[in-house]
This record gives sequence, C-alpha cells and structure tokens, in this order.
Amino acid sequence: MADVRLENLAAVFGTHRVFEGFTLTIRDGECFTLLGPSGCGKTVVMRMIAGFEHPSAGEVFIGDRLVSSAAKKVHVPTESRHIGVVFQDYAVWPHKRVLENVVYPLQIQKVPAAEARARTLEAIAQVHLGGLEDRYPSQLSGGQQQRVAVARAVVGDPLILLADEPTGNLDSKNGEQVMELLRDLHRAGATLCMVTHDPRYARHADRSIHLFDGRIVEENVAVV
Repeated sequence: MADVRLENLAAVFGTHRVFEGFTLTIRDGECFTLLGPSGCGKTVVMRMIAGFEHPSAGEVFIGDRLVSSAAKKVHVPTESRHIGVVFQDYAVWPHKRVLENVVYPLQIQKVPAAEARARTLEAIAQVHLGGLEDRYPSQLSGGQQQRVAVARAVVGDPLILLADEPTGNLDSKNGEQVMELLRDLHRAGATLCMVTHDPRYARHADRSIHLFDGRIVEENVAVV
C-alpha cells in the first residue's frame, strides 16, 4: 500500500494549458474521487498517475518512489508502477476469452503458469463471473465486460486501483453493481482513486475533490 503524491504538476498540450501547480495527496487505503465536468482536467490527472501521460512540469510519487518528473527526466512505465486501471470503455480484448483477458497482467509479470491461473480464477470469482471463464466479450453484457476489466485490474495485486469513469457506458443498474464491486475491493484493502462527472458516484468516497478548469474548487470529506 502507498500514498500517491502529485507535486506542482503541469499539463500543457501545445498552446492548451490544462493545469499548472497542481498538488494533491491520495492517502494509503483511501477511497478517493476526482469529480468534475468534461474537460476540467480530471482524466489527465488520472493518466499522469497511471503513466499514460508525461507531466510538463512537477513530480508524481507512489509511496516514496518517484515515478514521473519532467525536470529529472524520470518516467517509470505503467506496467512497473504496481497499479491497476479500469477504463470507461472496458478495454477488453474481443478476441480473447475472459480468462485470457484477466491473466494478461500476470503474464507480463512472468508469474508461473499454475500460480497465474489460480490467481486469475480467484479474481474472476471475486467479480462474480465464475463459470464464464471461456466466454468471449461478445457473449457478455456491458456490465459483465466491465467486471472482466475490474478483475484484470486487481489480479496483479496493485498498490493503487484507478477507475476512469467506470460506469460511463453502463445503465443505472449495472453502474451501481460495478460501483458496489469497487467499494467491496476498497473495503478489502485497496486504495481506490476514481474519476467521475456524476456526483452520485462520489457520495460513498472517503474524500472527493471537485475540479473546474484545472483547479481544485471544493473538497468534501465523508462524515463517519
């Protein structure tokens, strides 16, 4: 487990400045939400934590480890950051069965085949898809495909679980089911950071930050 620290981050794409001087800490074990409208910068923040984007300035730490720094020319690749990512559009491979999709991070880590299979079956059961290991994504509902994505994100036992609009392509029923699954994973010990534009999905977070035009305009802490 580990904190995530963003120190004086800047994101500049050509002449477009998304944000600068952005500083934030996501605490170890926290259920955290970045809330805001489209274009406010929340997904860019998430992508910088994940390593999909390089900051124009500033630094990103996961625990005590520096994983991104513009000035020091440090950029640890995504697969070496010990994170799991759930995307809005599922991002499952249509030509791979459920088991093949979920086991992929363990194959990248070169986990022995027998151990990888056992851990994969455990992750699939954890998201309530046991018995569907040999199905292709086209044989699953949207909610089930997102569950496959969640299983793939957690199978490698990540330090941080990132979820970028994980309910964006789902109806209300499936969206609530996926959110409950993410909350269960958090209660089991995962640090969860979620991006959403929907305040309904931020209400169960330990803490939520509201972004607007690249700036933090509000912070809400759950009342225990």
